[in-house]
Amino acid sequence: MGTIEVAGRPAYRIARAGVALVPQGRRIFAELTVRENLLIAARPVAGGWDERRVLELFPTLGRRLGNRGDMLSGGEQQMLAIGRALMRNPGVLLLDEPSEGLAPRLVADVGEALRSLRGTGLAILLVEQNLALATRVAERLYVMNKGTIVFGGTPAELTARPDVEGSYLGV
Repeated sequence: MGTIEVAGRPAYRIARAGVALVPQGRRIFAELTVRENLLIAARPVAGGWDERRVLELFPTLGRRLGNRGDMLSGGEQQMLAIGRALMRNPGVLLLDEPSEGLAPRLVADVGEALRSLRGTGLAILLVEQNLALATRVAERLYVMNKGTIVFGGTPAELTARPDVEGSYLGV
């Protein structure tokens, strides 16, 4: 499959091209149940992501299927936002600040879920300010400063660059 240019395209065309977004702030449907939030995004594919598979990744959601979105904790809402995106069966998953506003334990849970997705063949683009989370889940990291990439490499390569960590990451 070749490259598809999505810049400037309407959101529905980007979604049809196989891109799913987990937006900053989660943006779940507060008045819909967990199940309804998942099903509203479903794009069934044989052997792909469905409700059962999402609930295996996030068992907590299985106990909350009948709860409205506004009855969930921030961590549960984030799991729901990720699960909803996966229900689209995307080729590329974009996550914008998934750790924002989460307690450390929930950040760890979200991180473990993202790590487990690495082996599925799904391409993941993670925009994240939490360096510990990013280095735990990413195969490659890019550090940007004022819109310019100032570093690109593996987590180990970043650790070996204290100048980058000190100048741009506050480490």
